[in-house]
Amino acid sequence: MSGVSLRLDVDAWRRHLRVVSESTPGIVPVAKGNGYGFGLPRLALEAQNLGADTIAVGLPAEVALVRDGFAGDIVIMMPWRPDDDLARELLADPRVISTVSRVEDLAAITTLVENAASKPRVIMEVRTSMQRHGVRPDDLVTVPGRLDAITFEGWTIHLPLLDQGRYLEAERLARAALATVAAPLWISHLPVAEATTLAKQLGGAGREPVPMRLRVGTRLWLGDPGSVSTVATVLDVHPVRRGDRVGYRQRRIAGNGWLLVIAGGTAHGIGMEAPTAASSGRQRLVALATGGLEAAGRALSPYTIAGRKRWFCEPPHMQSSQVLLPESVPPPRVGDDVRVELRLTTAVVDQIVEV
Repeated sequence: MSGVSLRLDVDAWRRHLRVVSESTPGIVPVAKGNGYGFGLPRLALEAQNLGADTIAVGLPAEVALVRDGFAGDIVIMMPWRPDDDLARELLADPRVISTVSRVEDLAAITTLVENAASKPRVIMEVRTSMQRHGVRPDDLVTVPGRLDAITFEGWTIHLPLLDQGRYLEAERLARAALATVAAPLWISHLPVAEATTLAKQLGGAGREPVPMRLRVGTRLWLGDPGSVSTVATVLDVHPVRRGDRVGYRQRRIAGNGWLLVIAGGTAHGIGMEAPTAASSGRQRLVALATGGLEAAGRALSPYTIAGRKRWFCEPPHMQSSQVLLPESVPPPRVGDDVRVELRLTTAVVDQIVEV
């Protein structure tokens, strides 16, 4: 098969899924966006096979993509908003748990379901140091008076990724929430060992640990890089000479070599990188050097040929890329697959090949 392929050692991958699932009490698999490269329907089936009772999606529109393959509850992680018609409709779905991040939205839900036959299921988000969504800890006292119209499923805390201060923040926010209303905690980005300790600590001596649900996405689906690889098919190979013009922008070739046309372009996520998260001095220097090369019209491609990543001839096209290979390197043949490095949280592949 030609195109961009995700090669999946399905047995090794599923062994990893089982290990993570069995070692994570109260796990809630996260299936959102592009499905971590696998697609949402497939992740729903895998979560079902793992025996999960709840799955989390990002958006209301993603509920339909996991519903058929998963029999349990579905949490929508994006906060509910009153102007979202689908989010309003899903309040009536007994399998759906909506996230609410503002007291005024909880009030809006109360008005909407005043005469409804059943109460919508809701978790309330507590604002963390990410400063993204959630009720400020000081405002949590306003929540209890608005819970009569809903089925309150607990508090959700979405922590930043940094290790430093993570546990203390989780403890502080959890205590503030539980002091308001005792309910289960739904937490992202807290390691199992810390979550277990926190649940016991919050429960107190001689009492049961506080119920806790751990949402896990990347660590579950992409935590075993050895089980996944991505390749792209060589579509054409052309000899080129110094001075030849190539591509849409008709750039001149700097030296003799080979022009490779390889499957994969912007439609697959190639060349569509997210901003760098450089935090160290070395990382900033690398980002600066890379940006300088791109400003000069040179960019390193994610394609590896003969052990090295090769240069783009120009920015990737929609479904293919043109890559330059020096004359001294024997070119691959048309139909060969070459390695391509993809960020699977943003990639779209043409097919998944089980190996």
